[in-house]
Amino acid sequence: MRQVLRGLSTILIVAGSLLLADAVVTLVWQEPVSAFLAQQQQDRLSNKLDDLERQAPKGLEHRALAALAGQERVAFLARTLRRKTSEGDPIGRIRIPKIGASYVVVYGTAHDDLTKGPGLYPDTVFPGIPGTTAIAGHRTTYLAPFRHIDELKSGDEIDVEMPYGKFVYTVEKSIVVLPTAVWVTHRVGYDRLVLSACTPLYSASHRIIVFSRLSKVMPRGAARGGTNRTLVEHPQGLAQ
Repeated sequence: MRQVLRGLSTILIVAGSLLLADAVVTLVWQEPVSAFLAQQQQDRLSNKLDDLERQAPKGLEHRALAALAGQERVAFLARTLRRKTSEGDPIGRIRIPKIGASYVVVYGTAHDDLTKGPGLYPDTVFPGIPGTTAIAGHRTTYLAPFRHIDELKSGDEIDVEMPYGKFVYTVEKSIVVLPTAVWVTHRVGYDRLVLSACTPLYSASHRIIVFSRLSKVMPRGAARGGTNRTLVEHPQGLAQ
């Protein structure tokens, strides 16, 4: 009986130590188990995205592109990708140099979608289509991609790389709102990116929202159309 009790005590001590270690790591960094699972997902999604970027338009898409130029090509390819995409699919990459963030973005913000990485709100547009693009991400679990977005300040850069273009956004401001503040993703008079995450850390009582304005578009892949010119946004819209 003493041996049984001694063995049980050892198991309980080890289990308690592991739980304590998990809690400490979560507090200072992120939840390690979900981070490991999410990293596996990110690796698979990155491979799928690489395959997607290598695909060339065919048939009607190829002929339609031949009649378009500049921003029209980008918008056409953005709408085409949107039609072909299902929730949970990889669509692009987001990079935030200020906080060292670099992740594959999926389409959708349901629970299963956000376990894979940052997710684009289905009721907002793909970059390249006029309007508001909104992306949500976790701050403490599943790699915590948006853990440090509260550090972003006016003038910081956020890059979103889609198969058809690289979109550079400049941060304007950040605010904290209630989860019911759906107005933050509404369309405004210019193309913008909205980042959303729960705040404060370890709570879902509010949302931190980072607003950024599109400042540059660099066509990629089929959108280039034989040119490497950058499309730059002006108050009147995008122009070559």
